[in-house]
Amino acid sequence: MKYSVLVRKMRERIHDFSGKLSTRFSRPKARFVEEVLYGLTAGRDVKLSSIGRSLEEDVPLGATEKRLSRNLATEGMDDILREELLGLGRRRVHKDTLVVVDISDIRKPYAAKMEHLARVRDGSTGELVDGYWTLNVVACEQGESRIVPLYQKLYSAKAEGFESENAEILAALDMISEAVGGRGIWVVDRGGDRIKLLRPMLAEQKRFIVRLRGDRHLLFRGHMRRGREIAQGCPMHYAEHIVKESSEGEKGHHIQYGYRKVKLPGRDEQLYMVVVKGFAREPMMLLTNLPMRKRRGTLWQVVGGYLTRWRIEEAIRFIKQSYNLEDIRVLSYQRLKNLVALVLAAAYFTACYLGYNLHAAVLARCAIKASRRLFGVAPFRYYALADGIAVILAHATCGPIRTKTTPHNTGLSQMELQLQ
Repeated sequence: MKYSVLVRKMRERIHDFSGKLSTRFSRPKARFVEEVLYGLTAGRDVKLSSIGRSLEEDVPLGATEKRLSRNLATEGMDDILREELLGLGRRRVHKDTLVVVDISDIRKPYAAKMEHLARVRDGSTGELVDGYWTLNVVACEQGESRIVPLYQKLYSAKAEGFESENAEILAALDMISEAVGGRGIWVVDRGGDRIKLLRPMLAEQKRFIVRLRGDRHLLFRGHMRRGREIAQGCPMHYAEHIVKESSEGEKGHHIQYGYRKVKLPGRDEQLYMVVVKGFAREPMMLLTNLPMRKRRGTLWQVVGGYLTRWRIEEAIRFIKQSYNLEDIRVLSYQRLKNLVALVLAAAYFTACYLGYNLHAAVLARCAIKASRRLFGVAPFRYYALADGIAVILAHATCGPIRTKTTPHNTGLSQMELQLQ
């Protein structure tokens, strides 16, 4: 394997990708974006010291870190990066593409000096700790392995201007819906059945599949009933045997599923509660506005669509683990938001951009081969791909492709450029 050729091609792909994200930035900021993307993919670590080492600059590491930190404080950089990434990803969202919304956490129990720390619930242990929330949106096709990271935003309940978690979710839905032209089916886990979320989605005619709480009240045959009561008498029309893969191995489930017609209190839209039995003692209940018929394929679109969340949970773990996101150490809130947006860009580059055309797909296969995984490529191949990119760039004798920064067409004076 000729690493010199692979290094050159990988540097070119990163340069090309960062250029597409940076059309609205000045040249110094565009160079910064490319440097951070290169550092994240080469070092697989979100710490500025690790990013700085990957750049191979002929200056002290401390000076590189200060420059990176100064640029990372740019107001609004995270918003621009998310908009540009949506511009790239929107073509990958089709009529029935699943657009999965997930809220995750970054726990920082010992980082007392980080700005706007708030209490979050650790998704692994369930305990309350200091940290930040992240809102993640990933698109994928049912039955396929490819993912498209569309959106990732860090937020804190203690930050100025924060309204509510519902407002954060609705803002993301509106932004993505506008970018993709209303295409896609929204999939939301527990909490997605809140009235404050369902009413706007119904009013804007968004198609959705949301996990329903058992104590949520619905109209069934003209009477107000709890979801679990409606589910008890639901006829199970079909059955399937499915296998769930996890870090603990494979586990088989024999499931049965059916549906009931329901409505939200105070709304006229016809909704359907799809009931799935076989995962736990209580049935799983899904609320959808997709039209239901007594056909296996129609029902499975909802059941299989929600079960795709398993793959998305793995995708979010990939983003957090591949770039060591929970070890994020910048102190200011704006730097935190910008760095999380740049991690999203690195994940998009790994998951999507290397397969954008034939040449990039060949490079992706070389990256997977370079990862040298002992037991081959795991079902979720992006871990191996991220490993392989880092292995290739470890053979680089210099950092990213340097874009010369001059006052030409930047709108900045020479003094302003020096301050960058």
